[in-house]
Amino acid sequence: MEFYDGGVGGLSLLYKIENRRKVILIDCAKMGTAAGTIRRFRPDEVRTIKTLSHFSLHEMDILKVLALAEQLGNAPSEVVIFGIEPKIIAYDSHLSDIIEQNISRYLDDILNEIKAVPQ
Repeated sequence: MEFYDGGVGGLSLLYKIENRRKVILIDCAKMGTAAGTIRRFRPDEVRTIKTLSHFSLHEMDILKVLALAEQLGNAPSEVVIFGIEPKIIAYDSHLSDIIEQNISRYLDDILNEIKAVPQ
């Protein structure tokens, strides 16, 4: 089991997920829900409507990275995405209050997903 911060990875994320059994991605996602809401979904359960914000150093759509991995024949066997509704997206080095208040809940959800991975 490995952990990787792909926050500024862009296309380099493609090589980190190559031929993995299971990949769990965690990112902010505008879902039209209350700030701080976390949702678990698979790539085929969502569509991207990403507009470049220019607040990100990678500016790469994760669904496009996954599609490229599929085209290259080295996609992970399983991908699970945890999306967390942001309060705002801005240059900042701190989490919003709502995100900080829910960290333990997010960790519980993500750790349960990790525990479900066959060893």
